[in-house]
Amino acid sequence: MSALLSAIAAIAKALSSSSSRAGTPQGTAGRGGVRPAAGTATLEPTPGHGGATETIELDPRSVRALRVAYAPHRDGAPDAGEIVWTWVPYAERDGRGKDRPVLVIATQSAERVYAVKLTSKSHDGDRDFLSLGSGPWDGQGRESWVDIDQLYSVHVSGVRREAAALDRNRFERVASVLERRFGWTAAA
Repeated sequence: MSALLSAIAAIAKALSSSSSRAGTPQGTAGRGGVRPAAGTATLEPTPGHGGATETIELDPRSVRALRVAYAPHRDGAPDAGEIVWTWVPYAERDGRGKDRPVLVIATQSAERVYAVKLTSKSHDGDRDFLSLGSGPWDGQGRESWVDIDQLYSVHVSGVRREAAALDRNRFERVASVLERRFGWTAAA
């Protein structure tokens, strides 16, 4: 009996320890509070996850008359040409997602911007991804790819921090690919 009680106590302690670690904020503070460590799946509500500020995946083929124009301003608001961090839903659409960098490509409304997600997973040879190289948005200096086949509507209050402004040449490469694929206007 004492062995059973010891086993139950050990399990309870392990569960208590892991849940307290899970609630410990990791990552860096930014707009909207503490940002989970990069690549961390989130189950708890965070800016961009749930409610009116939720990041929404859109079908890029259904978006018409989008004008992609380079206009970064280091003012705390997400602008086209900036890489910002926000919660992005997983493709399974089951309520899960993770905090990740996205490239803002255009303004959607006063409260929302259009963005495409970045990944550090190699996608050489994949026609749905464009290599951006490395930059200050990735603290580990890894090469990044932009997913040109997924479009997101990001609420300005769902952005946790501005990471960096992409240089004009790389932004124009992304804009050109999006223009060819979806017929959007890439402003010079």
